[in-house]
Amino acid sequence: MATKKTAARKKFKITYATLGMPSPELHSNFDKSLERVKAKLGQTNPMFIGGQQVSYGETFEDRSPINREWVLGHFQKGNEQHARDALAAARQAFPAWAATPWKERVKILRRAASLIEKRIFELSALLSLEVGKNRLEALGDVQETADLISYYCEQMKSNNGFVKPMAKETSKHSNLSVLRPYGVWVVISPFNFPFALAGGPSGAALVAGNTVVFKPATDTPYMGVELARCFLDAGVPDGVFNLVTGPGSTVGQELIDSKEVDGITFTGSYDIGMRIYCSFTGCAADHYPRPCIVEMGGKNPAIISRKADLDMTAMGVVRSAFGLQGQKCSACSRIFVERPVKEAFVEKLLALTERIRIGDPTQRDVWLGPVINQKAYADYMRYCEELSHTGKVLIGGRHLTDGDLSKGYFCAPTLVDELPLEHPLWKEEMFLPITTIAAVDSLEEAMQHANDITYGLTAGFYSADPDEIEWFFNNIQAGVTYVNRQAGATTGAWPGYQPFGGWKGSGSTGKAGGSLYYVQQYMREQSRTVIKL
Repeated sequence: MATKKTAARKKFKITYATLGMPSPELHSNFDKSLERVKAKLGQTNPMFIGGQQVSYGETFEDRSPINREWVLGHFQKGNEQHARDALAAARQAFPAWAATPWKERVKILRRAASLIEKRIFELSALLSLEVGKNRLEALGDVQETADLISYYCEQMKSNNGFVKPMAKETSKHSNLSVLRPYGVWVVISPFNFPFALAGGPSGAALVAGNTVVFKPATDTPYMGVELARCFLDAGVPDGVFNLVTGPGSTVGQELIDSKEVDGITFTGSYDIGMRIYCSFTGCAADHYPRPCIVEMGGKNPAIISRKADLDMTAMGVVRSAFGLQGQKCSACSRIFVERPVKEAFVEKLLALTERIRIGDPTQRDVWLGPVINQKAYADYMRYCEELSHTGKVLIGGRHLTDGDLSKGYFCAPTLVDELPLEHPLWKEEMFLPITTIAAVDSLEEAMQHANDITYGLTAGFYSADPDEIEWFFNNIQAGVTYVNRQAGATTGAWPGYQPFGGWKGSGSTGKAGGSLYYVQQYMREQSRTVIKL
């Protein structure tokens, strides 16, 4: 018999596009799970290396950005040796895991996805506390993780494990194309999607037959521990999935530099991503090229035609500009609007922004939570100070310190007008609840500005004209594009629905997550020819 939690999920399909209309059961289950999670906070958590829980004494605190007095837990401050131990465990486990039939790997990974769904409410409550996501976006992050893993399992099944017959020279010939795993794969995840951008790449690597060493962001170790538990509880064998926690400067750097790594997936900043990419693709000249899946930043534009539905447009822009406090690589951080409708659009945008409820994001009626840490908090004021002198701050531009907000990292959503288009902040990813807006005389001018940038991740367009829509798709330089999307101008991709991957400086492979071509990146092709005697 289905549980009430399972029934609630079946009644309501969670995707980022549907989070504005959740069922009452979802809120009730979240509230109950939040209380259970809070009762368990403060514990010391291990790393997982070779199937063993590893604790060695030196730990670091994980505090909530909502309230810095809340200690979520204590985590192992791993070092270079722990990274080496994890890589050795993964290397030892690789032959047996690679030899495991792909159908059995799929079975285990599907169990992991089912466990994530079963635990969705407690995981989401913890994620909200650790990252500062509102409850609906936290639910989306966790459900997306399960859906990504399930999608990659389905890709293995629908492609018969990627064993494909080829043409034959004669009746005696047998020619096959077989995709085989590389070996030991490192996954380094960001703080903003600590489950989906960890579990998705890890699930793809595992179902393909690789073993994994996973390092979560230092700001989100708790979600990393819970992901490891989901994989291990599902029956992933010892050493096949390993978790190390600790600083990027030690643990992370050892994983990046090690020649024991056969492939790596990194999601994070452009600067770090490019350094990793150059090292792994052979630029270092001391190792053969290795596969490197790097997903980096975005400076994502919304282009608004004079033929747009401005109410729909304003809602879509607000959701993408300020969702998760602008801390998404897909956030809408640039707005180009045709001059005749700019004033009316800005009026609607400001009205929606003023209505945003800011505070503890675990509460049902709160939409905007804190930024992730003290550095982001300080960067926000640094950017706002610059923007106040060079542009016109229409709303926001200040820290929020009333009452309990003073205990966290709360920043007002900020909209800036009249910033000269040659100003560097039109092209620099701020990763904060700040967006800039400019009037343009034509869509061609808007497109020129939209494409004149290092990044090419997401972009949005609003128009009722089919010819303008086709023109947008044919000219925009971005990997993920949306038109007339009220759920989010530039955000909200979902596995199997919208492939998510960047062009130019936003991604290294041109193959998107949650798509038809992603899992193959974790394998290499072997041609097999047999001639019957």
